[in-house]
Amino acid sequence: MSLDDIKTRIAKACKGASRTEDAVSLIAVSKVQPNERVAAVLADGHRTFGENRVQEAAGKWPEFRETFQNIDLHLIGPLQTNKARQAFELFQSVHSVDRPKLAKTIARLAQEEGHCPRLFIQVNTGEEAQKAGIAPKETDAFVAECRAMDLPLEGLMCIPPVNEEPSLHFALLAKIAERNGLTGLSMGMSSDFESAIALGATHVRVGSAIFGARAYG
Repeated sequence: MSLDDIKTRIAKACKGASRTEDAVSLIAVSKVQPNERVAAVLADGHRTFGENRVQEAAGKWPEFRETFQNIDLHLIGPLQTNKARQAFELFQSVHSVDRPKLAKTIARLAQEEGHCPRLFIQVNTGEEAQKAGIAPKETDAFVAECRAMDLPLEGLMCIPPVNEEPSLHFALLAKIAERNGLTGLSMGMSSDFESAIALGATHVRVGSAIFGARAYG
């Protein structure tokens, strides 16, 4: 699909949910995409992108920033503590704050650097052993811990289990965010972003529907 097709679907989903179109930010997930595909989307005027790995982003985005202004880059994959300082240099938002050690490292760097990316706590809504994220029952305490460190919490993020109805997980994430006074909801991908928008998503992460199949290898 074209970028315009995705934006049209987002606008329709927002209208169906009685939400304004500007309430939802489209993150174009550019991980492992060839640079020419990313450049084409940039040339179309889109500026909000998502990457999974700090190292890949470091090899791609500084050069793009020399040509294109106002790029808003989001880290949507896991962040190792030893990559956190580099993430500060590259990303405007981090969607994968998932453990106290990482939160403490970010808080220390924020004091040293005098700035901090916008932060989302990753919640493991499916409580999957192989997946990162805070367990739902532990999220309230972790939100409080992050706030005590003056971290700029934007909201919560989740990646539903592949074999379960995603809307159940979106609803759970929205409920946890609401009771914690958080307005940001990073949820919904290429196959399910309309249902995420219906349940309050503020950031949807769409990759293959914009860029085509990922170029692994």
